[in-house]
Amino acid sequence: MFDGNPDAAFEAARDLAFNGKRAQAQDSLRFILTKYPNYLDIRSFLASTYSWDGNYTSARKEFGYVLAKDENRKRDWIAYIKNEVYAEKYYNALELSLKALHIFNDDPDLLMLKAKSELNSGKRQEALATMDEAVKLHATNEEVLSFKNSIENELSFNTIGISFSTDYYDIYKENDWSNAYYTTLSYSRQTKYGSIIAKMNYLNRFQTDNYQFEVDLYPRIVEGLYAYVSGGFSNSPYNPSQRYGFELFKSLPKSFEASLGFRWLKFSTETTIYTGSLGWYTGNSYWALRGYVTPGFPGTSNSGSLIYRKYKSDAENYFTIEAGFGATPTLDRFIPGFTGKEIFDLASQKVVLGYYFSSKNKKNAWGFNASAFREEKPFEKGAYFLYTSLGVSYAIKY
Repeated sequence: MFDGNPDAAFEAARDLAFNGKRAQAQDSLRFILTKYPNYLDIRSFLASTYSWDGNYTSARKEFGYVLAKDENRKRDWIAYIKNEVYAEKYYNALELSLKALHIFNDDPDLLMLKAKSELNSGKRQEALATMDEAVKLHATNEEVLSFKNSIENELSFNTIGISFSTDYYDIYKENDWSNAYYTTLSYSRQTKYGSIIAKMNYLNRFQTDNYQFEVDLYPRIVEGLYAYVSGGFSNSPYNPSQRYGFELFKSLPKSFEASLGFRWLKFSTETTIYTGSLGWYTGNSYWALRGYVTPGFPGTSNSGSLIYRKYKSDAENYFTIEAGFGATPTLDRFIPGFTGKEIFDLASQKVVLGYYFSSKNKKNAWGFNASAFREEKPFEKGAYFLYTSLGVSYAIKY
């Protein structure tokens, strides 16, 4: 147990740390804390030395302890947020920034850290909106003005992309279907109200050319609430003649996000699909559970997917894996003595793998994905056919 003057020992430990002897300094700081565990300046400095050494987990623990004892320590909030940025835990940094701003309302340093965390999380328009607000509040702050200009110079507001994918049905002899080929050409524009994406989709299936035009909007409504709005049109046989979609996304405490919406499709008949999701950001990982419910005859179809993403440097560099399942009621027409009331669920499963990455200057982005599907045959209950899909995408920003 430490038995001495904590202030003098603290000063000596600081001298050791600033003279390249951090391991010795940390030993001294930890020893002082055995007697004075709530000497917050010492614990804060210990956290900082951990962060300097790249020991972000230990720094996170100590900063958390300090701020749980006294949340009115702005310098420690800033150091804690920067620790998460250095650790590339950008969603953690963003959540901490929001918490700190509840205590230090409209603080320029914290607003800049919030914008940086949004930028690193791929929320480019949110970052710019944060800095627009910061400039309104701190119009004479040169650092705020300079940081806003740097974000504007870094952001690319336009993106042109193209993607190709193929469904391979003929790798299994029992499948009579021909391969299907998909191409999408897209243009997106980031605006202060949200993003706009225009797409031209091409599908070649059963030696038939199919085209569809669609527009997707992601308008921001208020802080933590945005929407997905979509519309599409086609006069091709294998696309819906009209399709519309709407979904609301809401940020929740503890880095959760929930959504609820629908998709409406018009073929020869009309179909409405209800959908919702629950997502969770934890460090540089993202988990999401999404479900679909489709009422209809002879019963309601249900499907769902569990999605996992592991982000690297930012939201455009990640690995993803998705596992899905579904059940669609259908009439068992081939059962002996069929009366029109016999129903069974057609089962389906899928696995999707994807890898997405960008160039160092963030102007070019590539993506690769591979999928495997297993679907029950409607004319042979309990038997399945399999098919696979491969895709590639490229986008350029300017």
